[in-house]
Amino acid sequence: MASGWAPVDDTVAVRDDCAPYTTKRRSLLATRFPTEALVIPSGGLHVRANDTDYPFRPGSDFFWLTGCHEPDAVLILHPTAAGDHDAVLYLADRSDRSSSAFYTDRRYGELWVGPRPGVRETTAALDIECRPLPELPEALARLAPARTRVVRGLDARVDRAVSRWSPTGSSADRDAALAEVLSELRLVKDDFEIARLDEAVAATVLGFTECVGELGRAATLPNGERWLEGTFWRRARVDGNDVGYGSIVACGPHATTLHWVRDDGPVRPGDLALLDMGVEGRSLYTADVTRTLPVSGRFSPLQRQVHEVVYRAQQAGIDAVRPGAAFLDPHRAAMRVIAQALHDWGLLPATVEESLNEDPKAPGAGLHRRYTLHSTSHMLGLDVHDCAQARDETYRDAALEAGMVLTVEPGLYFQPDDLTVPPELRGIGVRIEDDILVTPDGSRNMSAALARSADDVEKWMAGEAARH
Repeated sequence: MASGWAPVDDTVAVRDDCAPYTTKRRSLLATRFPTEALVIPSGGLHVRANDTDYPFRPGSDFFWLTGCHEPDAVLILHPTAAGDHDAVLYLADRSDRSSSAFYTDRRYGELWVGPRPGVRETTAALDIECRPLPELPEALARLAPARTRVVRGLDARVDRAVSRWSPTGSSADRDAALAEVLSELRLVKDDFEIARLDEAVAATVLGFTECVGELGRAATLPNGERWLEGTFWRRARVDGNDVGYGSIVACGPHATTLHWVRDDGPVRPGDLALLDMGVEGRSLYTADVTRTLPVSGRFSPLQRQVHEVVYRAQQAGIDAVRPGAAFLDPHRAAMRVIAQALHDWGLLPATVEESLNEDPKAPGAGLHRRYTLHSTSHMLGLDVHDCAQARDETYRDAALEAGMVLTVEPGLYFQPDDLTVPPELRGIGVRIEDDILVTPDGSRNMSAALARSADDVEKWMAGEAARH
């Protein structure tokens, strides 16, 4: 078995475009903990059923610092006497024909799963010192517990190793601070990240367009939502790594369920189809876009009325995005439009100002939320809800800065069984979402290529119908 093979191609990988950026990011992180070692794992494979695994995706913090896609890898930043850090990446080496694993290991052997970069290839591609994974336990044992911080919950081997440290070692609070700092450093995107997000958005726009072209076919199936879900997933796999999150394809009353990811319902002419989807690019940055489309190609007067309010609310939110504005300003601007519309329709049992009062104990405060349910924005990047470990004072309660990317996604949802609204409104759900880059002088709608207003949506859909 070990003989009779052609020579192995020994070509070393070329340097990855991300390498200069990940080097800067590691240096930036190190300045926050100048005398401490930092341990950041990529995570491992997870069993889906018996001897099959889920597709692997590295932890976002690890990937942001390395650009490495490999499972089981661990980055250690070692403080030096000069005040900086040496980075060492521990990862599994090749399971090529020189190893017995090549023939016998169904999970990692290259005869079973194909070639993958090892120590030498990763060192060359990512411009970082790499060491074989079997050296990791000794490297962890050499760390001083009281001067080490760890990203926990991704790698059981790392978690077990640090759990054996003394009670005076790395505590949960100290490790949580590392997770916070990593999230906060990722709030402002560099040029490389913005370009990758633009790529993910462009693929997402194409995926939406392909879904519009498949609405007719989807309407012939008992579970046509699945047809649209699959149409978009195919684009995500062709142009990217995967979908960035479970696609929401919610038609008719399903659109009033915020996280409708079963996607197993019919697509009926006359109904609205709420599509909330995003391509995760090969660089793992994801888009997050929502459009609510009339399946038949034209909105009914009532559907248009609801859509128009959400569109105006979203535009008010987008207009509020600028450097120095509060992160919550887009939400406040969008909610004012929605609360006013609900008041004008006679659905708000309070004044607009009473409902918008942010003191939850104030009379009438938040009554509009029955029909809008969620916040208007979240950060976007490697994760669809990016930078989730950041402190409120640096995120939710902070000012926007150039380089931040956030969604603006107001919605109106009238539940099918909500007796506080007229019967004709029940079962209508509308959300419109775009990905907005904060620029030095304002903002840029990264997903502006997709029609947003009711008129533009109808023209777009008519054009796609004519092409098909």
